[in-house]
Amino acid sequence: MKMLAVNHDVEDYDKWKAAFDSFPPSLGGAKFHRINRNVDNPNNLTIVMGFATVEEAKAFMNSPELKEKMEEAGVASPPRFELFEEVEVVEY
Repeated sequence: MKMLAVNHDVEDYDKWKAAFDSFPPSLGGAKFHRINRNVDNPNNLTIVMGFATVEEAKAFMNSPELKEKMEEAGVASPPRFELFEEVEVVEY
């Protein structure tokens, strides 16, 4: 599984979430997503998504639709994207 993480600030979480829900990562082939809010700054978000391939993750990350939705959602800082390969999952 390839993991795509994106971190950015938003102007307003509820506004951002509505836009996110209208263009979920599943539309780009993601198998799941997790939304994380910074405990000291709840308008700083890190979203982690799982894709089957690097190509799918990169296509989603670079899609014009994603850029449009981020602007509509009130993303207030340049997004930082990172791509990882999952090597182990352990749940307790």
